[in-house]
Amino acid sequence: MSEEHTVWIDFDTMEEFMTAVFAGLGVPEDEARICSDVLITADKRGIDSHGIGRLKTVYYDRIREGIQEPETVFEIVRETPATAVVDGHNGMGHYIGYRSMKLAMEKAKSTGMGMVAVRNSTHYGICGYFLLMAAAGNMIGVTGSNARPSIAPTFGVENMLGTNPLTYGMPTDEEFPFILDCATSVAQRGKIEVHAREGKDIPAGWVIGRDGKPKTDSEQILQDLVDGNAALTPLGGIGEETAGYKGYGYATVVEILSAALQGGAFLKGLLGFEDGKKVPYRLGHFFIAVDIAAFTEPEEFKKTAGDILRSLRASEKAPGHDRIYTAGEKEHLAWLERKERGVPVGRVLQKEMIAMRDELGLSRFRFPFE
Repeated sequence: MSEEHTVWIDFDTMEEFMTAVFAGLGVPEDEARICSDVLITADKRGIDSHGIGRLKTVYYDRIREGIQEPETVFEIVRETPATAVVDGHNGMGHYIGYRSMKLAMEKAKSTGMGMVAVRNSTHYGICGYFLLMAAAGNMIGVTGSNARPSIAPTFGVENMLGTNPLTYGMPTDEEFPFILDCATSVAQRGKIEVHAREGKDIPAGWVIGRDGKPKTDSEQILQDLVDGNAALTPLGGIGEETAGYKGYGYATVVEILSAALQGGAFLKGLLGFEDGKKVPYRLGHFFIAVDIAAFTEPEEFKKTAGDILRSLRASEKAPGHDRIYTAGEKEHLAWLERKERGVPVGRVLQKEMIAMRDELGLSRFRFPFE
C-alpha cells in the first residue's frame, strides 16, 4: 500500500468501529463481533484486500441494497454424526462460516472427521480465519467457497468460475500454523481493487479480455468483470504452457463441492443479477475438520510438520534471494510488524469510513485522519 496519505489506526479502534457498523446495519451484537473479527484478522495478517477495505463495498452496500440479510438464520437441513448441510438464508457469511467450522470441529471430535456443506451464504471473508480455528483446536482444516463468476476456463474468455479458494490449515510446533489461503486464479478481485484504489495498473497476465489479450487497467477491469467483458486467468495463467489448466481444474473442484453436495447455486447462478435487478449471491461453502488425535499424537504431528517447514526454509536459496518462506509465515510476519502500528488506511478508505460513520450516526468515532 502506498504510504502517501496513509494513516495507521490501532486494531482495537478499527475492530470496534467495524462492529458498530455491522450492529448499526442490524446485525446482532454477538454476530457483529464475529464479522468484525474476521475482517480485522485479515488486516492483522497483512491481507488488505479482505479487511476494512471490503467493509463498505461488499457488506455495507449489499445490506443497504437488500441483497444480504443482516440477521442470519443458520438452518441445519440435513445431518449425520459426521456431516451436515446448512442453509444460510443469505445471511452474514462470516458468522455462517464461523458456525459451520465450529460444527465441523465438534463432529470431528466425536467421529475423527467432520464436514459441513453450506448453501445460500454470502462472502465469508478470508478462508484463513476458519483454518486458524481448526489449527488452534489441534485439527487440520480445509475450506473452500464458490463466488460470482470471474475466471475463464482454459482456452476460454468468458468469466464462468469464481476465484474459488481451495485452502488448508495445519498446526505446527512453530509460532504460527501452516495456512495455505489462496484463490485458484492468478490474482483475486480484491487485489485488483487494491490496485485501483492506489491508481495502479495490474501486471499483464492476471486478466484476459474478450479478444483473448491481457488487460491491465485496474479501474476499467473492475467494471469489465461485472459486464462480462473481462475474466481472471486461472492459476497458471493463460493457456496450457504455464499449466493454467491446473488452476482451472482446482477451481472446478471447489465449484462442485460448493454446490453439488448442498443443492446450491453455481456458475452463472451466482452473478447476483436476475432480469437486470440485483439479487442475493447465494454462495456455497464447505468446511472439513480432521481431528489429528484420531490418527496420531498432536504433538508428534506438529513436530513433524514443523520439521518439514524448517527443512524447506533451510534449503538452498536461488541467486539473489536470501530467504525461503512457507505458507502462513508472511502473514505471521505482517502481524508482528502491524501489532504496534495497526491497520493502514488510505485516502479512499478514509472517505468510506467517514461516510459509513455519518450515515449510521456513530458520532463517538473520531479518526486520526480527520
